[in-house]
Amino acid sequence: MKTVEIDIKQIKVDDGFWNKRIRNAVENVVPYQWRVLNDREPGAAPSHAVKNFKIAAGMEEGEFYGYQFQDSDVAKWIEAASYSLIYEDSPEIRAALDEVIGILEKAQEADGYLDTHYMLKKPDKKWQEIAHGHELYCAGHMLEAAVAYHAVTGDGRLLKVMEKNVELIRSVFGTEEGKLNSYPGHEEIELALMKAYRATGDRKYYELADYFVENRGSRPGFLEEERFLELSGKEKWLGADYHQAHAKIRDQKAAEGHAVRAMYFYTGAADVALEKGDPTLRQALEALWTNVTGRRMYLTGGVGSQGDGERFTLDYDLPNDTCYTETCAAIGLAMWALRMLKLNPDSSYADVMERALYNNVLSGISEDGEHYFYVNPLMLKPDVARYRRDHESVEPERVKWFGCACCPPNVIRTLCGLGGYVYTQREDAVYQHLYLGNSASLRTSKGEASLCCVSEMPWEGRAEITYQGPAGVSLFLRIPAYAENFCIRRNGEKAEFSVEKGYAHLTPAEGDCFQVSFDMPAQYVQANPRVTEDCGRAAVCRGPLVYCAEEADNGTLLNDFIADLSQQPRAEREDSFGGIVALTAEGSRSDYGEWPEDTLYRPAGSARKQASLRLIPYFLWNNRGVGEMLVWMNAR
Repeated sequence: MKTVEIDIKQIKVDDGFWNKRIRNAVENVVPYQWRVLNDREPGAAPSHAVKNFKIAAGMEEGEFYGYQFQDSDVAKWIEAASYSLIYEDSPEIRAALDEVIGILEKAQEADGYLDTHYMLKKPDKKWQEIAHGHELYCAGHMLEAAVAYHAVTGDGRLLKVMEKNVELIRSVFGTEEGKLNSYPGHEEIELALMKAYRATGDRKYYELADYFVENRGSRPGFLEEERFLELSGKEKWLGADYHQAHAKIRDQKAAEGHAVRAMYFYTGAADVALEKGDPTLRQALEALWTNVTGRRMYLTGGVGSQGDGERFTLDYDLPNDTCYTETCAAIGLAMWALRMLKLNPDSSYADVMERALYNNVLSGISEDGEHYFYVNPLMLKPDVARYRRDHESVEPERVKWFGCACCPPNVIRTLCGLGGYVYTQREDAVYQHLYLGNSASLRTSKGEASLCCVSEMPWEGRAEITYQGPAGVSLFLRIPAYAENFCIRRNGEKAEFSVEKGYAHLTPAEGDCFQVSFDMPAQYVQANPRVTEDCGRAAVCRGPLVYCAEEADNGTLLNDFIADLSQQPRAEREDSFGGIVALTAEGSRSDYGEWPEDTLYRPAGSARKQASLRLIPYFLWNNRGVGEMLVWMNAR
């Protein structure tokens, strides 16, 4: 069955849980990040990203500042700001977009080149540092921005800029004589090219994406570049596998290297596999998916356990206090899951996508929207994180911005573009993957159709979906893996349905209203015993949410608590954080008053006292000041 692309403007999220986060992103965070990118926000780390483009355009004097991928921060902001216009057609944001696109038009060189790091700092090194230069990575993000801006506004100016840039890239890279037969050091452009292909129908974008995906791992590629040899020679974490260039994709059996690179690569490869209809490429991606989600993924949907190289390590190596789990990597996992759903609508992909979005992605941004985590640990002792060398990547609290600021604009483009994760469509079959409130207009061969969803997720397993449109359309509603007593009523009467790959298959008629309900009991979960750090421990989940304990509720020494697995955690709806379901775990703790601070050890078997631990959703941690945090509790 052929996949039908759903335009981002066809879906508008209107949801009790997500509204305040999207509204805050639209009204406050998009303008906030624009100020940061223009170095007008007190207390935020310098960005200089917009100024770099102004210098390249001859509008200001100065030197390049920042990382070699600084341009990508502007690109992701453009994408987020474009999506924000779906929710509020802000004259100020339109003016900012118009301004920055005008700067980009002036900055672009005559041949189409557009990368301020090389234009201003290394003009003699263009296309000579592919492994670590990020030229193609920045081009990919800017191409994504161009597609988003055009999709929302109909304005093709930035798309024209990037079409010229892509034509230059096509003239530089390829197998023909005189071209550079290589592939990106940091993948991203592959998925962007596929977005451009779907938006324009021009096969040159697909052909370039296919070349980059299929060529990856060929030698020498960039593996003989001076900078690659220098860095990989000094640091084993920066070898070919760091770039997923150690083998061709069909020969890769495990996720290796830099986690964000890997997620973006697999996302682009899945896009290519869908267009090619190539079963061998799909099978390779399925094997990699199994490895990531079955052996190398945290409970929160985080991936990439090691700070050095921001990378994957070994199967089941999932430490909690030093884990890296970069926010961008979880976003990449959600993007990859969405593409796998297009290849094969199996609810297991949606389960992971939902887990990542509600936990590791959302934990990357504070409730006020102006403070961010780059790294998302599952256990924190603030003093240890500040002091120990192996914790140097772990921030005890969110910060206003980063010098390496890939995560903040990535979170905002994800929030503002959240509607793109709700549905996929295959011919006249519509799959709803997430139960979040929204209104959607869909095009089918039978005619226009619409869906309106009202949801109580993630706090309660209830949603109501109303269908308007022609007969003959199939509706597939996901049955979450955590759902118990899943039930659907059609117009108040219990509905019969078949189950296909974890989806309830329905054939709606005009005006049908489907009431979906399921139980989401709080439950303890345990990790595979091969995960050394979690042996003898348990975590608590309820529905898609992972829960954690914080010092703000429970005091210090959280790791001393031992949960009693025979007692199910109690759930209670409360008003904190604007209304959440909090949990209480029962167990025991040491009597600290009987254990002097200067007595380091004593015989085992000393008395403990009954205790309870208050748990809140993981994504909310560190919104009440710095303190201890714990996801995996001792248990028996």
